[in-house]
Amino acid sequence: MAPRPPSGRPHSGAKPGATREQVERRERFERARRDSLRPEGDGPVVMYGWHTVTAALQNPARHLRKLLATENAARRLTDEGVKSAIAPEVVRPSAIAERLLPDAVHQGLYLETDPLDAPAVEDLPAKGIVLVLDQITDPHNVGAIFRSAAAFAVTAIVTTMRHSPEATGALAKAASGALELVPLVSVQNLARGLAALKASGFLVVGLDSSGDNDLASLPLRAPLALVLGAEGKGLRQLTKETCDHVARIELPGDLKSLNVSNAAAVSLYVASRGLK
Repeated sequence: MAPRPPSGRPHSGAKPGATREQVERRERFERARRDSLRPEGDGPVVMYGWHTVTAALQNPARHLRKLLATENAARRLTDEGVKSAIAPEVVRPSAIAERLLPDAVHQGLYLETDPLDAPAVEDLPAKGIVLVLDQITDPHNVGAIFRSAAAFAVTAIVTTMRHSPEATGALAKAASGALELVPLVSVQNLARGLAALKASGFLVVGLDSSGDNDLASLPLRAPLALVLGAEGKGLRQLTKETCDHVARIELPGDLKSLNVSNAAAVSLYVASRGLK
């Protein structure tokens, strides 16, 4: 068992002034988050927050396991005509909060479901834009990328089975319902996954601040796969070598790099205009 942090000095992930209970809860969730990066994770998908949960409730492809709602949230579900295949269990807000990180904003709704079925990378339709994430591990960034992907009608998001967060918890919250709109495809080996996309006719373009080409100047065509790397590390060398092109987003300011979720949104905008 890991030693507890000294009194008055919370774990580095906890907010200043956090209680011992909050520190221990965050440590449990940090262990669970690290576990979620492993391929053997097979627990239920946890969702919380109004937009995330109601979108899942209205997705007929979701197999629901458990729905908790505060009295106010349950009333709002009824008032707004949001139907669920399972009846909510009405609970106090604390019954939801104790299942989540201390700073999680659940808005009175908590849902457990089975993961959605995912297509194989070889079966993706050869159309539009696919986003490929090269070992991006932060769930908030991946969730934000899902939201942008839904806004730009992305065909699918491809990630690696290892070193990628599962579509649950903070990722689902950050996606704000986009998990119901954009299929998530996991591959064992990213280079082979990119090769499969190429075999289906995709033009594969990696995004890197050191890229030789400006994304806006490339002769883009559909179907198109845009590949983004983790912050700091960027694209791995084998990933770069597998891409047809490695491009940068031309930025006019002195700072030449963006947060990866912002880079995804900008690249989708540039690519969508380039495909018209």
